[in-house]
Amino acid sequence: MAQVDIQINGKAYRIACEDGQEPRLRELAQMVDAHVKDLVGQVGQVGDTRLLVMASLLVADELMDLRDAAHEVDEGEEEFSPSEIDDLALAVEGLAERIERIAVRLEAS
Repeated sequence: MAQVDIQINGKAYRIACEDGQEPRLRELAQMVDAHVKDLVGQVGQVGDTRLLVMASLLVADELMDLRDAAHEVDEGEEEFSPSEIDDLALAVEGLAERIERIAVRLEAS
């Protein structure tokens, strides 16, 4: 199992991932960090746990928007194939699960 060093809100974290998934984990961490930076700009430094919960909610909101858009496509025009929609939904769900695991690890440390 690989180890990846990431930074969220200026703090370093070492996260385990499957071999070969290191670049993806770094990209996901950059996305989460961007959400956290936006939140810090809006609400200030309100604590790592609260910021990660808020960032997770933003990611979950994006997931819901993607699901809604996928349902609209299913009911209307065919811009994406069903397998592409499934792939997008699985990718976003995987991201949300990883964020939740990171938040749990942060709370434990």
